[in-house]
Amino acid sequence: MQSSIKEYQPGPQIPPSIWMVIGLPSRGTRLHDLVHEGLPSEYLERIANLLQVQPGVISKAICMSPTTVARRAKAGRFNTTESDRLVALVAVFEEALFLFENDKAAATEWLSSPVRGLGSKRPIDMVGTRVETKAVFDLICQLERGVLL
Repeated sequence: MQSSIKEYQPGPQIPPSIWMVIGLPSRGTRLHDLVHEGLPSEYLERIANLLQVQPGVISKAICMSPTTVARRAKAGRFNTTESDRLVALVAVFEEALFLFENDKAAATEWLSSPVRGLGSKRPIDMVGTRVETKAVFDLICQLERGVLL
């Protein structure tokens, strides 16, 4: 006797969010608290690995000198401003991933390349201030809508 019930075959796996990959909540009071406390210094390495760039690229993007990075590593934490910039960088990368349909390499390349719509600046260099970060988000939104610049 043959069964008419088909065996379950799982579909393609949904990749974990980038926030889960680096071990940060993507929003909410826990994220707020972590930023105010200062993110642990190992997040620099985690974010660099996520973006497939050297940690020095990330520290430069968030306006930190090598000596400040060394001090933060010794203390074990970033300050609130640096933590906020790291979170902004992850959020920008997340939006770039959406723009490039989860193609991590394409999103990383776009972040690291001069973009005409940003005055030929690299998006990764524009997370040092809220105004610049907002400009990157605005550009991504325009590109998603097909607005030519």
